[in-house]
Amino acid sequence: MDPIAVSASRSETTHFVLPGQANGRGTLFGGVVMQWIDEIAAIAGARHARGPVVTVAVDALHFIAPIPVGAMVVMKAAVNLASHTSMEVGVRVEVEDPRTGARVRTTKAYLTFVAVEDDGRPRPIASLLAETDDDRRRMTAAAGRRAARLAARALGETR
Repeated sequence: MDPIAVSASRSETTHFVLPGQANGRGTLFGGVVMQWIDEIAAIAGARHARGPVVTVAVDALHFIAPIPVGAMVVMKAAVNLASHTSMEVGVRVEVEDPRTGARVRTTKAYLTFVAVEDDGRPRPIASLLAETDDDRRRMTAAAGRRAARLAARALGETR
């Protein structure tokens, strides 16, 4: 199986925050952000896997800044690392000012997905081809997170 470039998995989507998605403080519910993150990450993962994927872990989810009602939310995702059947997808969430185009990061997350057959069994995926220095940096960081996950699992811990 030939390696697949990081750029093949890159995905981006934009949402407006509506009042029905907000809490009493007028900011987007964290659960809505989590749903959007899972969706964009699954799209990036499916692009790399060339087929269906399932979420197996959210390794990190950091809410950095609140997202107000009316905000334009831009979500970007790409595969950071691919192993035999699994992959890590990184997601960056930003609020964009439509008047200036300026963006501020609000959330970041790392999720692990497994490629699956129609019957739900894991299936092999292609390795990842890093194209830029940033891709290589993200791949190295993801390999460290994967090693930590595997070490924790070997000790019977959940991470």
